[in-house]
Amino acid sequence: MLKFFQSLFGSDATTGSYPESLVKAAIERAVDGTDPWIRAVSGYRKKLRPAVVRAIDYVVALVDGLAPAISMDAGSYNSDPRLRTYFISGADMSKILAVDSNLLNFIRECGPPLPRVNALLIMEKQEKLAFGAELSGDMVLRDVPQVVVSFESHRLFDPAGNIEKTRLLLKRRAFDHLLRLALARITIVKTERDKLEHRRTLLQSKLNLLQRVGWGFDRIDSGEQLDLADLEALLGRIETQLLELGGDDGMLEVYLDIVIDVLGKPDKNLWSRQETLFIDHMGIKRSEGAAGASQVVLDMACDSEGRSLVVSLVDISGEWVQNGYRT
Repeated sequence: MLKFFQSLFGSDATTGSYPESLVKAAIERAVDGTDPWIRAVSGYRKKLRPAVVRAIDYVVALVDGLAPAISMDAGSYNSDPRLRTYFISGADMSKILAVDSNLLNFIRECGPPLPRVNALLIMEKQEKLAFGAELSGDMVLRDVPQVVVSFESHRLFDPAGNIEKTRLLLKRRAFDHLLRLALARITIVKTERDKLEHRRTLLQSKLNLLQRVGWGFDRIDSGEQLDLADLEALLGRIETQLLELGGDDGMLEVYLDIVIDVLGKPDKNLWSRQETLFIDHMGIKRSEGAAGASQVVLDMACDSEGRSLVVSLVDISGEWVQNGYRT
């Protein structure tokens, strides 16, 4: 599968121009990654093709647009303000890298001598309101509201021995993330339909009960106030909702449309943005030009489900890793 993506996202490929065999393979991956039953829809490949090509073009540009990798070695924490922002200390940075599962797996697979390791560093940015002291002229002000910025849940994704392979893996990951978003939307529709089907079954059973002559001997909850007309009206509304969702055969078209919508509008579902912070050595957010504050430009990866993560390519010294991340 990696060779497939290497062919699809390789440097020789031009935007919008891919071998038909690879586009077909990408279409099948899109179907397998969402709902394989979509294959029952007539002409699904033709319907999916423009959206799949659009998604491929988009993730290529998205990953290629990432800022150059930050070098990480024994002295980089003290020399790079971005690393001082992302990690509490040099020791904290070393500790986080030493236990990262993806990095550990890559090291085991490579074995010594270890090359430089390229990967995508992902973090969650937290902002919390705190109260502290500030100097105003010769006066010390107490209980001043301050915004403290911290970075948590550091993880490394797609480590590789060169930046080209890391970018290739990230393009695959971005494409698959779009498929995951489409699958989540399909699941919501399926769940809603299942709930309506279940509710319809319950109401139909109660309606059948009420229609019996003399109401029969079945016990009816005395707390329920619905009469025959109310039940028929409620059942009619549920039937209308089910018709709007579509019949069993029509639902596959609905699922296909969801995949087409997500892949055909990738910029509405997965995007990047930049955020500029001015932070002092205590992690307190400051205004531009404030004394002791460093400017840090964050690359943020966002999606339609509300995720917003700080991302940065990193280039880790293999020698530093083999020396136990000593700083």
